[in-house]
Amino acid sequence: MGKAPVMSIIQQSSTGHATNIIGGLSVGMKSTVIPILTLAGGIMASYYFAGLYGVAIAAAGMMATTAMQLAIDAFGPIADNAGGIAEMSQLPPEVRERTDNLDAVGNTTAATGKGFAIASAALTSLALFAAFVGIAGIDAIDIYKAPVLAGLFVGGMIPFIFSALCIQAVGKAAMDMVQEVRRQFREIPGIMEYKAKPEYEKCVAISTKASIREMMLPGAIALITPIIIGFIFGPEVLGGLLAGVTVSGVLMGIFQSNAGGAWDNAKKSFEKGVMINGEMFYKKSEPHKASVTGDTVGDPFKDTSGPSMNILIKLMSIVSLVIAPYISVVGNEKADGMDMMHGKHEMRMEMKIMKSIDSLGNEVTDTVCIVNGKEMSKAECAEMDECKKACESGEMSKEECEKKCAEKGTSCH
Repeated sequence: MGKAPVMSIIQQSSTGHATNIIGGLSVGMKSTVIPILTLAGGIMASYYFAGLYGVAIAAAGMMATTAMQLAIDAFGPIADNAGGIAEMSQLPPEVRERTDNLDAVGNTTAATGKGFAIASAALTSLALFAAFVGIAGIDAIDIYKAPVLAGLFVGGMIPFIFSALCIQAVGKAAMDMVQEVRRQFREIPGIMEYKAKPEYEKCVAISTKASIREMMLPGAIALITPIIIGFIFGPEVLGGLLAGVTVSGVLMGIFQSNAGGAWDNAKKSFEKGVMINGEMFYKKSEPHKASVTGDTVGDPFKDTSGPSMNILIKLMSIVSLVIAPYISVVGNEKADGMDMMHGKHEMRMEMKIMKSIDSLGNEVTDTVCIVNGKEMSKAECAEMDECKKACESGEMSKEECEKKCAEKGTSCH
């Protein structure tokens, strides 16, 4: 609390609820700049020194701080619950003030922990992505290809629909909770005067049942989407999907976690009083009411949707890696079939210079021809080259081309 991002939200609370929301969104979006640049620098540095193995080790290093992340993540909810217990127990007001200060620190530490988690997820997914590319048997992911570019866009969309479903689930559970609380206020007199005990277990049941029921669809999206894309469109399109999910998910996770924490701290600042345009405002003032609205929006951001991006990125990468052996051949056959439909015959030919030492100790240089990964003699290579030119010029039909290539144990596409 008291820092520029939170103070900017406080200042904008003076003009209403909408400007408070706008201020929180802008703070969250701006907060992605430094973490993303740091993450990009870390990826480049680790790759420079040890390749993708270095990236994987960097991810392992970030995950080595798991104990610390758990501690700082747990700090905020514990302090928040302590404040709620102090208020319900009718303890002196200064106790609540102290727990609010602890809770404000907890929001900051929680945002830091979530940042570590999402960064480690990005590094881990990159290592898993490299393993997927190797197992799937693809050399590169070419975004010049329309299906791959389409997969990239679809992947970028998935964190948004995943977040929307998570936030929608919070909204539904909150509506049910409010209805239950209102029912208890109507039917159990004396709750606010501490003369009657509320039915706490019913509210707890609403939240726990909703948390399981409403997460079925987001979980299904994360599990089924890679399988559908992989088996229908092949590994290269699935690679584009994973790239889109990773980039979009990391940005969404950082944005939502930081925006939610800033909204919460802005609301807590009114407990002690804040100065806006030379006037002091306290709890229950109009700017405070606007900050409560922002905090209500920020809670599903920082506690539900933001942290879920970490799980989404890792889960989709792992599912893709698991199915990679099953789509590597199928994906290549489907791609070949599509090329045949469009009359494309792409033959990959390369010449390699091989050096060896003969029995007399002399260095011998030989040129080896490789067609579609198969080693051939110079004469066979020349014959295949003529076949390729004939196919491209239309002098030879597709059937003749395929037959000619099959005789040599390779494929024209």
